[in-house]
Amino acid sequence: MSLNKVILIGNVGKDPETRMFDNNSSVSRFSLATSERYKDKQGNVQENTEWHNIVCWRGLSEIVDKYVKKGNRLYIEGKIRTNSWVDKNTNEKKYSTDIIADNVIILDRVSSETRASSSNSSTDFSHYNNPSNKKEEAKNSDFGSDNDSVIDDLPF
Repeated sequence: MSLNKVILIGNVGKDPETRMFDNNSSVSRFSLATSERYKDKQGNVQENTEWHNIVCWRGLSEIVDKYVKKGNRLYIEGKIRTNSWVDKNTNEKKYSTDIIADNVIILDRVSSETRASSSNSSTDFSHYNNPSNKKEEAKNSDFGSDNDSVIDDLPF
């Protein structure tokens, strides 16, 4: 038995790029930055930022395209997928590692447009990736905090 599960909390690096297909499905891609801070041997604070390629399919793609913007703070659950191909120009084998999102939660305060349908400080759009779930409005997730930064309440 094995498990391929990724959980990320980070900031969107660029607006999602969405492509529509002939069968009315879509895919959205964007980058997500996660940062780690630590002190080096001299006691200076260092920051290491890792960039992740995020891929969202179908209904989740449409919602991400509509609501996610550069700078948003997101919680993402998904799986790692590595693709390989041969570069036509150099004949070298190339690799790309993506996070295929199954669940996206916007951790920022919702905009006034979204607030009309939600009073919570975060919005969970995971059910849009499930083709059997045809709901037209997003379910909401409440972390029980009125603070601007939900992350500060996490125990780790």
